[in-house]
Amino acid sequence: MEGSGKEEYKIQSFDMETQNLLKTALKDPSAVDLDKVSNVIVDQSLKDQVFSKEAGRICYTIVQAEAKQNNGSVFRRNLLNRLQQEFKGREEMRKRSVQEWVCYVSFICNVFDYLKVNNMPMMALVHPVYDCLFQLAQPDSLRNEEEVDCLVLALHRIGEQLERMSQQRMDELFCLLRDGFLLQEDLSSLARLLLLEVLEFRAGGWTLSETAQKYYYSEVTD
Repeated sequence: MEGSGKEEYKIQSFDMETQNLLKTALKDPSAVDLDKVSNVIVDQSLKDQVFSKEAGRICYTIVQAEAKQNNGSVFRRNLLNRLQQEFKGREEMRKRSVQEWVCYVSFICNVFDYLKVNNMPMMALVHPVYDCLFQLAQPDSLRNEEEVDCLVLALHRIGEQLERMSQQRMDELFCLLRDGFLLQEDLSSLARLLLLEVLEFRAGGWTLSETAQKYYYSEVTD
């Protein structure tokens, strides 16, 4: 998480002017418009699935650099405001584009994973992240492999942290997943396999045995 070598960040998809803006923000946040930086990162995350999984690391570095430089939190505030704004329109977003919605969930989960306050996850993100995962656990989402894949990746990445913040909501989420797996007849075989894997992953204390890993990942690649 600490590495801030500019070549480590996947920002090649931006035009040169935006790449330079981001490179400056990573090193000298007070020299740039941080509201513009947060909007650039969110906009790109909503249309680029690879970047949406990488962006939390970039946000983390800018937050750290700003705090170190002048004890500021302008970037973090702008980022959270924009995430909240998109969160409020999430149902319309999903109707408009499942891909954009999946990118948003990947991004907010990634930000939740990286941005900490006193080494604790940010409380402001706990329930929005849970609400997104609950949407991914609804029957219509479980019929979409892209959404199931997003849900399972998110739970692998932040499930254990989220459970520490609210075990009750995690229990409720896994009730939905179990019901979907057992009762929903219109799931694809891949969605069913992914759900079974994540049910077993949590049951094993957020880890999979080597045997289970070999089984699931050979099935997925087949």
